[in-house]
Amino acid sequence: MNEKNATHSHWKELNERQPALRVMPMPADLNPAGDVFGGWIMAMVDVAGSIAARRRARSRVVTVAVNSFVFKQPVSVGDLVSFYSTVEKVGRTSITVDVEVYVERNPENLVALKVTEASVTYVALDHHGKKRTIPDD
Repeated sequence: MNEKNATHSHWKELNERQPALRVMPMPADLNPAGDVFGGWIMAMVDVAGSIAARRRARSRVVTVAVNSFVFKQPVSVGDLVSFYSTVEKVGRTSITVDVEVYVERNPENLVALKVTEASVTYVALDHHGKKRTIPDD
């Protein structure tokens, strides 16, 4: 598949999905190389994943593990960054969420690229901050 078709395919797929979070990085988010700092992307992934986990747990959640995190492409100032979260596994007290990160760049000749993917595990907490059982769906 050539790049133009891949870009069109990503754009069509992204248009049919609702992101958990959509953000445009600013110049303050850059690393010394001029790309968006990886820690900024990691923080946004954690927020996006926690939204899906919180909804499924119906309670407060905390991050307990980052199972995997892969940076595939750099992110630039001006990119529109979308974070798509999917609950992959629900345990007794934990929820594993996969987060895919795409950018849209060059609005005049739109390019959509997958730039990051991650798997994050959260634990559900009660109002006292203790682990709680996740209710059935």
